[in-house]
Amino acid sequence: MKPTTDRMLTRIKDVYLYILDRGVVTTENVVEEFGITNRTAQRDLNVLEYNELIKSPARGKWTTTEKKVKLSS
Repeated sequence: MKPTTDRMLTRIKDVYLYILDRGVVTTENVVEEFGITNRTAQRDLNVLEYNELIKSPARGKWTTTEKKVKLSS
């Protein structure tokens, strides 16, 4: 796997764990926590939403779904 792909997947996993830990976060929280652009945060959140791991209860807010996830280290 290319280093950039590996870095992206690691960041998306970290974003998921961040949301899981905090319950509800905003897109801006993700931008600030990970030092990424708003566009990058939105792309990462879209990947998680597409895979039904997170949902948006209100515009710009995110929370995890009930979908079970097996995380590897």
